[in-house]
Amino acid sequence: MSKITAAITAVGGYVPDFILTNKILETMVETNDEWITSRTGIKERRILKEDGKGTSFLAIKAAEDLIQKKGLDPKEIDLVIVCTASPDMKAASTAAYTATQIGAINAFSYDLEAACSSFLFGMSTAAAYIEAGRYKKILLIGADKNSSFINYKDRATCIIFGDGAGAVLFEPNEEGLGLQDELLRSNGEGREFLQATYGGSSYPINKDTFEEGKHYVFQDGKTVFKNAVFNMADVAEKIMKRNDLTNDDISWLAAHQANKRIIDATANRINLEDDKVLMNIEKYGNTTSATLPLLLFDFESKFKKGDKIIFAAFGGGFTWGSIYFKWAYNS
Repeated sequence: MSKITAAITAVGGYVPDFILTNKILETMVETNDEWITSRTGIKERRILKEDGKGTSFLAIKAAEDLIQKKGLDPKEIDLVIVCTASPDMKAASTAAYTATQIGAINAFSYDLEAACSSFLFGMSTAAAYIEAGRYKKILLIGADKNSSFINYKDRATCIIFGDGAGAVLFEPNEEGLGLQDELLRSNGEGREFLQATYGGSSYPINKDTFEEGKHYVFQDGKTVFKNAVFNMADVAEKIMKRNDLTNDDISWLAAHQANKRIIDATANRINLEDDKVLMNIEKYGNTTSATLPLLLFDFESKFKKGDKIIFAAFGGGFTWGSIYFKWAYNS
C-alpha cells in the first residue's frame, strides 16, 4: 500500500476592492512613495472598509472562490482551519462561523494563530491529519483584516499591512506529492518586538489605553527585520540541505511577503534566481496569515505537477519555519 501524503488540490483567494496606495498614504503620514518602495517593495495594499465585516468575511470569500473553481460540495469538507492573527471576536471561533457560512455543515473547525507564520504552521497541521488517515478533505484558510488594529498615524506599521485571504484544499495523495518535510520554530523572547499589547488577557483594554492608542500594533522594525532576515533564510537553507536539494532542483520560493529585502535575502541564501521567486508584495503588502495562500492564488497558473516549492515564513512571537512541498497538479 502506497504511503499517503498530503497534497494541495485547489486554491482560492480574495482581496478587498479598496486600494490604499503609497500616494494616498502620503496624505496621511509623513512618508512618500520612493521611501516606502525602496524600504519595503510595497506600492499598494487592499483594505476592507465596510463596517461590521471582519476576517471571516475575507475567509468566506476565499473559500467560496475555491469551492466554485473546484466544483466542491462543501458538505464533503471534514475540517476547516482558519489561520489568523485578527479573529472576528474574542472567544467565538472565526473558523466555526466561516464553516457554517460556506455550508461545510459536516466539518469541525478551529482557529490557528502563530502571527505571520500561521498559514505555514496550518499546512503542517492539515498535512498531519491527512497523513494519519483521519480526514480526507481539509480546507485551510489564511485570512487577516490587519487594518482593524493599525494606527494610520504610525508610518512604521501603516505602510506595511493590508487585508486579504487565501484558501487551499488538502487531500490524500498516493504519488508522493504534497508536503515532504518541515522545519518549524518559535521563540517567545521575541514577542515584545511585534505585538498589540492592549486588548489581550494580560492587558485588557480600557478608556485610557484606548485613547492612547495602545490597542494598535507595535513593531520594533530593526529587531524584527534582523531576526526575519536571518531566521527565514536559515530554515530555508537547512531544509534544502536536509533533503539534498540544490537551487536547480527548486521550482519556486514562496516566502512570506513582509518586506522585499527579506524575501531577497532568503532567495540569495539558497542561490535562487529571481524568476523562481514568487512575489506579490507590491500589490498587497503584508497580509499576515494570507500572504502564502495569496501567492498560490496569484501564481497558480504557473505551477506544474511535481514542481518543488520551498515555503518560508517569519512572524511575531517570534515564529518561523520552512516547508518543502511538491505540487500535485497542472494548473
